[in-house]
Amino acid sequence: MSRMTAARSCEMGSQTLWRLETGRSSEVKRVTVNLLCNLYGVGDEDREVLLWLAGESRKDGWWQSFVGGLAPDAELYVGLEGTASQLATWQMAVLPGLLQIPEYRRAISEAQGEPDDIDSEIRLLEKRQERLADPNFTLVALLNESVLHQNIGGKHVMARQMIHLLKVGELPNVSIRVVRSDASVHWGLFAKDFVLMEFPEHLNPVLTEPPVVYVESLAGVLYLDKPAEIELYRATRADIERVALGENDTRSLIEAIEKEYGS
Repeated sequence: MSRMTAARSCEMGSQTLWRLETGRSSEVKRVTVNLLCNLYGVGDEDREVLLWLAGESRKDGWWQSFVGGLAPDAELYVGLEGTASQLATWQMAVLPGLLQIPEYRRAISEAQGEPDDIDSEIRLLEKRQERLADPNFTLVALLNESVLHQNIGGKHVMARQMIHLLKVGELPNVSIRVVRSDASVHWGLFAKDFVLMEFPEHLNPVLTEPPVVYVESLAGVLYLDKPAEIELYRATRADIERVALGENDTRSLIEAIEKEYGS
């Protein structure tokens, strides 16, 4: 059946149907879903799933109040982060946002060119960090040692940032591990910073979100979700963990660096 025929049968324009089929429509009505299901002979179980998805598409996430100050890529990332059950990240230059204190984040933003509303950015950061209090969410932060020595915002800010890392690292759902500069060769040396996001299993497997890898660079961002790509980054994470300090040794290192910044 052609798109034009299907659209005519449901009394809508072919362009409207095209936008629905390609995900370019911001509003999906239940009546439209039902009409299309009737036309295509969709079974009851699949119809229920599609109607549920139509309902979910009309809901705004908490981050929508910040959208005026968010680029589309950032909005997508925050949305994924907000629904992930586990986030594993490898960082070679700066701390991941979920571990940053406001002063640290402000210094980064100013170095990049201060945004129009840096205070709104800080509020967004603090709102994102509320996920760390969720026992159903796990953060695994793998850090190159250089991240701790990169003086962002000055020694006073870095000393406070180290104290914050020690505090957050006490949470049962947060793991912070450092790869020393003298560690043996590992895959993290050849990978850009990345974030591997895993999502909770839905009662209906069809609705379970597949894992996503987020890779950022000066030229833009990539969202990878092909099975081969996910397995590659899972293997990279495992190899980084192979050479990383344990959590206790990481705490000892952070404590020593905090003293250096505080001296």
